[in-house]
Amino acid sequence: MFKKILIANRGEIALRVIRTCKEMGIKTVAVYSTADKDSLHIRFADEAVCIGPAASNESYLNIPNIIAAAEITNADAIHPGYGFLSENSKFSKICTENGIKFIGPEPEMIDRMGDKASAKATMIAAGVPCIPGSEGLLESFEQTEKLAAEMGYPVMLKATAGGGGKGMRAVWAEDGLKKAWDDARQESAAAFGNDGMYMEKLIEDPRHIEIQIVGDIDGKACHLSERDCSIQRRHQKLTEETPSPFMTKELRKKMGDAAVKAAEYIKYEGAGTIEFLVDKHKNFYFMEMNTRIQVEHPITEQVIDYDLIREQIKVAAGIKISGKNYEPQLHSIECRINAEDPHNGFRPSPGMISTFHAPGGHGVRLDTHVYAGYVIPPFYDSMIAKLITTAQTRNEAIDKMRRALDEFVIEGVKTTIPFHRALMDDPNYLAGNYTTAFMDTFEFE
Repeated sequence: MFKKILIANRGEIALRVIRTCKEMGIKTVAVYSTADKDSLHIRFADEAVCIGPAASNESYLNIPNIIAAAEITNADAIHPGYGFLSENSKFSKICTENGIKFIGPEPEMIDRMGDKASAKATMIAAGVPCIPGSEGLLESFEQTEKLAAEMGYPVMLKATAGGGGKGMRAVWAEDGLKKAWDDARQESAAAFGNDGMYMEKLIEDPRHIEIQIVGDIDGKACHLSERDCSIQRRHQKLTEETPSPFMTKELRKKMGDAAVKAAEYIKYEGAGTIEFLVDKHKNFYFMEMNTRIQVEHPITEQVIDYDLIREQIKVAAGIKISGKNYEPQLHSIECRINAEDPHNGFRPSPGMISTFHAPGGHGVRLDTHVYAGYVIPPFYDSMIAKLITTAQTRNEAIDKMRRALDEFVIEGVKTTIPFHRALMDDPNYLAGNYTTAFMDTFEFE
């Protein structure tokens, strides 16, 4: 087992890793930028090293400074958390070259699953359902028309160089294909200097459901059930829950088996998630793989009593997993509390927290690194806390979340607490009737 782990991250995930390390008797090293000098993860680590100024590329993305911090503190492993360098194959490789264990997959695995085309080809080879679509770029409108007819409408045209929704067009019937083709290519050429297009089957009323997996050094994998992450804004998750209210035992088994098949096919080592889009008919399609711990991992921990960070560390140390697949025994919901103004387009709201009162009680978990007097810096992601409630049933978990949100007091900055409180009273949410388009029609005052 490792003697000392450096956490190459900040905020609540750094503190989360430190807690498990302490329970395992492992010393910890926190790294921090000058903007984070008062963060709690520094206070509770055994050692702390400043790795640069506020800008991420000069601190949390500064690989030489992080490696130097590990070397001067004699850390024998690095946990990257999520975001920043957690899916950076170069960082994983440099750790290995410097005799430091990267707690995550090998660099080749990060590259293989991080590239969308490579990941999709790998999943097809593994026998995992993928969204039907063109193989490579479309060469002509005639080819596009023929493929759309074979796949069946609706379809989605996508610019190969796209981003921010540009160069994307949904096509619901054949008579709309030509105009969509011309418009998408024109928009893509103007925005990116590239009019290359590909096409996929459009998934109707999709839900974003991910399967948590863990694999060990021998290539054995297991799944830890699902998380429903469908409530999103601009592809950023707002709240998650497990089990999904859309899930059935049959669908869970099919998706779980597919995720394990995928993990074992690529001999995946560590914790990761296989992300799927699931249509209204309960057909599921591989979307992507995240080769790291997820922000929303606590709800999985709550419903099966399983420390995912501990398991990551054990697997990295060469300890084999049990291979057991898990079914959720309880219901858990996570609300991401961001320093944003939900009444003003979710505009970021950095600044000093003047008052902070944390909710508590049975079934309430709060993962956070902030406190009264803490100054939220404007340089990083705006998430400042994760509020998790767990109960015997979904209705009880929602009731508990309402109470916890009412009890949660943060003053001095705007937060998303009022948004989440309104969500807990929304009829469609209460009925479990939501998709990734939920926020398009949700009215919040």
